[in-house]
Amino acid sequence: MAIDLRIAGGEVVTPDGRRPADVLVHDGKIAGIVEHGLEISDVGGTIDAADRLVLPGMVDPHVHTREPGFTHKEDITTTGQAAAAGGVTTIFGMPNLSPPTTSAQLLDEVLELYAAKSLVDYNHNPAATVPSEISAMADRGIRAFKVFMVVDTARTYPHPAGTGMHDHGDLLRMMDTIRPTGLPFMIHPHDQALMDYIEGEIIGAGENTPQGYAKAYAAREGVIWDTACDVLLRLAEAADCHIHLMHMQTRRSIDAVRRAKARGVKVTCEVNHWALFLGQWDQIERLGPYVLSYWVPDDARAAVWEGLNDGTIDMLSSDHGPHTREEKEIGWTEMWKAHTGTPGIQYQLPLLLDAVKAGKLSLERAVELTAKAPAEVFGLAATKGSIAVGQDADLVVIDPERRWTITNDADLSRCGWTPYDGHEATTAVETTILRGSVIYAAGEVVGRPGQGQMATAAVPAVVGN
Repeated sequence: MAIDLRIAGGEVVTPDGRRPADVLVHDGKIAGIVEHGLEISDVGGTIDAADRLVLPGMVDPHVHTREPGFTHKEDITTTGQAAAAGGVTTIFGMPNLSPPTTSAQLLDEVLELYAAKSLVDYNHNPAATVPSEISAMADRGIRAFKVFMVVDTARTYPHPAGTGMHDHGDLLRMMDTIRPTGLPFMIHPHDQALMDYIEGEIIGAGENTPQGYAKAYAAREGVIWDTACDVLLRLAEAADCHIHLMHMQTRRSIDAVRRAKARGVKVTCEVNHWALFLGQWDQIERLGPYVLSYWVPDDARAAVWEGLNDGTIDMLSSDHGPHTREEKEIGWTEMWKAHTGTPGIQYQLPLLLDAVKAGKLSLERAVELTAKAPAEVFGLAATKGSIAVGQDADLVVIDPERRWTITNDADLSRCGWTPYDGHEATTAVETTILRGSVIYAAGEVVGRPGQGQMATAAVPAVVGN
């Protein structure tokens, strides 16, 4: 048997558990998982993975590439570079672009950009705001739709017009429209009416600061998130539609999802790097707008880790959200004008694996959260998310004992900064392989724009338990 590539000597995490093994690759696919040292006569190349972990490439269904329309922040190529360095081999882009992705024609244009510029495999989540476009967009091979239940105050981005939906009747109608496609409906939960009142009180009191903003979004134990999730879960039950809730970050919301799953509601959900590793109060006071996204208080963060471990939270996605320094700096004095969100795709996997070493979760669960579960939920399990014969050879070689410091200078996002600047990590991505080709090795991106392919499937998405 001719083999193009052998990843030799590592400890491999497969769906059946972790074990010492070599991974054999041929024609972009995993051709075998064999014992160390097994003699094979015809091998094109070998990667030495001794004392290393070999994991499936991450599938990240929540990535803001900013292209088209906001390429001063980021673009598809720079997103792919950061993804490759972070062990991510498949990304799903978000629709809050200019123009926002609201029609089949605009979706075609975005997919053409990915085909020309992406270093990693890709898909795109268009905005489900025009009912008449849903069927045609589903026919393009997308794996999910997306809306935001939020309107920006004092700014027009990152939640531009055309991507939002708030009226309960509109949401139910859209669930009814999406259900026949078999695709998940991804929703950023948010109760805008409550937020108008809460932030109005805080801004009116003169707290247009990072601290004021943080307190507003976490006010009353996260009431704006909890009420939105409760409504969405009930509507999903009424419509028999698979919803995927973003940004899980409160105890009540996680409990609500746990109960909904128990009674058979078609719901999956995710958490993002900033809820686990950013947003502690001391970070907000020290780094202000650079760590907002949102503040997740200690009790809520504990609930997130509980939900990750007991299976209530299905996956970890980056919500990679780059903005320029100028768009962040204004937040020190006028936080509601700052663009919220944080870049994170390059560092999420090392941070998570450090959490494994700290005993917060098992290695097998970390792999499930970042690869297996997103592939299953979004209908890619036939080719992505696992190290198994016949799967795409999307692989990450991890050095589990390398100490290194995250720095702004090494960040590959176009924005050129990371909220983790100065953080010492103890686990590192050494090599990233996409369909059998090395795209990142020895600290350098070696993949090329246009190397990525659209990741799709002909079968409906699978809803997690």
